[in-house]
Amino acid sequence: MTLLVTLALRALFRDWIFVFCNVAVLAGVIVPLLVLFGVRNGVYDALIGDLMSNPATLQIDTAGNQSFTPADLAEVQGWEDVRFATLKTRSIFDYVNVRATGGRGRQEALIAPSGTGDPMITPLPGLGADEVAVSPALAAQLGLATGDRVEIFTQAENRPRQLVLNARVAGVLPPGRLDGRVVMADIGLLDLIEAFYDGYALPEHGIDSGKPLADRAGSFEGMRVYAAALDRLAPLQDRLETRFGVRTLARTAEVTSVLTLGRNLGLALALTVAVAAAGLAASLIFGFWGEVVRTRRTLANLGLLGLPQWQLSLFPVVQALVTAVLGLCVSFLLFRLTAALAERLFETGLAERGGLVSVSPAEALAIAAAVIAFVGCASLAAARAALATDPATVLREET
Repeated sequence: MTLLVTLALRALFRDWIFVFCNVAVLAGVIVPLLVLFGVRNGVYDALIGDLMSNPATLQIDTAGNQSFTPADLAEVQGWEDVRFATLKTRSIFDYVNVRATGGRGRQEALIAPSGTGDPMITPLPGLGADEVAVSPALAAQLGLATGDRVEIFTQAENRPRQLVLNARVAGVLPPGRLDGRVVMADIGLLDLIEAFYDGYALPEHGIDSGKPLADRAGSFEGMRVYAAALDRLAPLQDRLETRFGVRTLARTAEVTSVLTLGRNLGLALALTVAVAAAGLAASLIFGFWGEVVRTRRTLANLGLLGLPQWQLSLFPVVQALVTAVLGLCVSFLLFRLTAALAERLFETGLAERGGLVSVSPAEALAIAAAVIAFVGCASLAAARAALATDPATVLREET
């Protein structure tokens, strides 16, 4: 077997023009496909990255005045498409005043419900009953940092006293996560603020006048839900609207557009690969078969030396695999040069996400393995021709 490989390699590199032509054919097909694949990866990954960088992409909000109960929330939380869900209080009570404990400055802010597993407060796992997360804008304006104490207070026209709630800043949200002045808090704190506006007594907060809090019904205006994945956003939105008969707001159209673009790019690339593979297969099959026909005398002499026919059939296969490896080396070298040139010409700003033309090491290995297998299969016709070579007949015809 070693002798066969050695002889096959010597015969291959002796006719270097044959090797050069096959390597050029391989590179001429592989390099453009690699560039197309890399651009598809770079552009699509950038679009997906932009969507996934903001957890609000997966958010679905109910619109209008509806009535939801904790039982409704528990049902939605049990759906497999749901990553996180929380109830919402009435939007008319969403604005509060915030100040650092002991500080004089105050800012009006939007207060929003959160809870354990809320992607909006990541990396925080959740918020305790007396904890809040604040947006970067609010933190900068009040000089807040993680661990600081704040006072959240509000005043209702029909209440003689303000409601003042003390909380600890569990974290400042990353830049770009929330615009404006926002406080994220546990739904229990928002429900307490709503009860204050509804005229209920809150003795533990110094508000003794009002209706008994025990008489208050547990009903909420809306729900905020996060899908488990981008491709589950649209089905989840439809399910929410069907189940509760409500209108919802989400970035479904934008997400669907990007996912459709990815599928279309993948389909176009697959079609291009299929057409290119057909042309490459025809070229390689006839090339390897022609080389076997040209070297029939050499194969006949090897047969007379005692090499069995099955080993002779491996002669073109060895040459084909070596040609494939050389073609891949040249192709990936040219691909890297082309990718670097494209990055410099277009300056897309995608370098931090892998670049405009992006192929991962795992994808490169898979492509290399596929090319080697493809070339090996293309050489089978030549191997069959070599297997059918009868040394005596060949020598007699050439005598």
